[in-house]
Amino acid sequence: MPAWSSSWQLPDQIADVLPSEARHIEELRRLFLDSARSYGYELVMPPLLEHLESLLTGTGEALDLQTFKLVDQLSGRTLGLRADTTPQVARIDAHLLNRNGVACLCYCGPVLHTRADRPLATREPLQFGAEIYGHAGLEADLEAQLLALEGLKAAGVTELAVDMADVRIVSSLLAGATISAKMLALIHAALAAKDASELDSLTASLKDGISPAAREGLKALLQLYGDEKVLVEAEKSLQATPGVREALQNLKWLGSHTRGQKAMCRSALTWQTCVVTPITAAPALPFTGRAQNWRAAGVMTRLARCLAATGQPSASAWI
Repeated sequence: MPAWSSSWQLPDQIADVLPSEARHIEELRRLFLDSARSYGYELVMPPLLEHLESLLTGTGEALDLQTFKLVDQLSGRTLGLRADTTPQVARIDAHLLNRNGVACLCYCGPVLHTRADRPLATREPLQFGAEIYGHAGLEADLEAQLLALEGLKAAGVTELAVDMADVRIVSSLLAGATISAKMLALIHAALAAKDASELDSLTASLKDGISPAAREGLKALLQLYGDEKVLVEAEKSLQATPGVREALQNLKWLGSHTRGQKAMCRSALTWQTCVVTPITAAPALPFTGRAQNWRAAGVMTRLARCLAATGQPSASAWI
């Protein structure tokens, strides 16, 4: 055993939170929850662990890899320690509350990751989220963004940049293409990284599985990011693709309404998810057919930890 080892040493990227930082984190946690409450969101507290099949239903491979697993000594079934609270809240809405109309729920609690999502980050972040269920309109998207902005400003975060995207743009370009889930994930990754050579290689390997128009559209997306002006360019470049115009109009509407909050709005049309972070992903869960809005979920999650640890009230919010 190395000389520096001891029985009280914590695992890598797991840390005790000492009094000054704990006080700061608790103040931020209370601030975010109070902001959500002022918007009419109700607090829920899901359990830290669940049966694995319930915890990961509909969430994809990435969350599976981030989830610690163990065997329940009472039942013998496999349990998972949550790596993301959002699917649990969807389950609560669908199976426990089961309300008619709109439900607005919020939460704030620790999650545990098998690997940290970035260098020097903790594997036990505190996750805050606010979810809207039962409303598929743009008003729900706007409310989630305004709530996130209000909470971040109250926490002292300045010079915010709101990055917006719509998953339907890439989906529309690839409609009708013969692509496996693995290949689709690789294409999304190449788009997110603005890696033109990788994207060319991937689309070339599909041969007749993807149309020439789709290839050109994907290539065009690599240049379509910036402020509201990029939406005009996108309409010209992608006008032949069904479904894209509506998505672009929605982004334009959200940008114009969010701009009044003194936050810079940017569009990144290649973004494959609708939430920060990859803190969370935004496909509809099979728990419910109710419309879901996850855009506020996790926006303030890592910032709370970051601000408490550094004391620097400045960051960019990806919404």
